[in-house]
Amino acid sequence: MDGANRLARHPSLTAPERRIAPSGEQIELEFGDQRAVVVELGGGLRTYAVSDRPLVDGYEADEIASSGRGQQLIPWPNRIEDGTYEFAGERYQLPLDEPERQNAIHGLVRWSPWRIVERQPASAALEYLLYPQPGYPFSLALKIEYSLSAAGLRIRTEATNVGPEPAPYGSGAHPYLAVGSDRVDAATLTVPARTVLEANERGIPVGAAPVAGTELDFRDARAVGETKLDHAFTGLERGDDGLARVELTAAGRQTALWVDESYPYLMVFTGDSLPGGGRRSLAAEPMTCAPNAFRSGDGLIRLEPEQTHIGTWGIEPVTGLAYT
Repeated sequence: MDGANRLARHPSLTAPERRIAPSGEQIELEFGDQRAVVVELGGGLRTYAVSDRPLVDGYEADEIASSGRGQQLIPWPNRIEDGTYEFAGERYQLPLDEPERQNAIHGLVRWSPWRIVERQPASAALEYLLYPQPGYPFSLALKIEYSLSAAGLRIRTEATNVGPEPAPYGSGAHPYLAVGSDRVDAATLTVPARTVLEANERGIPVGAAPVAGTELDFRDARAVGETKLDHAFTGLERGDDGLARVELTAAGRQTALWVDESYPYLMVFTGDSLPGGGRRSLAAEPMTCAPNAFRSGDGLIRLEPEQTHIGTWGIEPVTGLAYT
């Protein structure tokens, strides 16, 4: 098959331009007034809206995913100091893809194409086989399932160790909750966490402290104001359903991001350091482990051969809207 025919048959191309979308094939989901777009590249979430009102601050189909927007962070979320770690008596070196801070960041799968294995009007599933490589010589079979329902958007992440040896593992996601206004300052925020991890200038945790009595205590809903958030929280308070919820109220609407018990950490980020996009939305990032867990062991999962880890999180729709 010649090059022109290969392009013509690629599902991510649209006539007449015949250009590949930067995030690969676009998978559109629909349920009532809800719309979501999942992408082939990294198995990420590009958009989620209700009645044409965005619940996530995503990106356009002709754009690259900037600042981690909607990406899946596997086999570790956040940072690894110097990109080095020890596991089972061996020392490994990962690429430093945050060179300004000399860290490895956000895992190994967010810039790789995933395989679409299931597709329905309101749901889709994607898979990826992570092969051994320098710095991470382990094998993981990964699957992400997205589904829309009257309860909103649900994301289920499954990882199975298909290699012969135990593997270090963590996962996370990087959605930005939309506020529907120019800045997040006027939004009211609830973060149900008793503890915050204190980090150094490289974003590496150096300790932990109670949030009580500090500007980082958002257990009771209050305005974000001028507070700058780029913090990992833990000690999550959960409801009777076992879920912890970050709630954001802005522009007359409320959105909640929930995590099940497999996610004991939440990164909350007001985006102050983002070029051209500071404080326009709020990243609320589910994490199974703490930043730098490959070195500290804080929440790190030791995934045995043939063992599977499953985590589920989601976004509840705008209060007061009805779905059919």
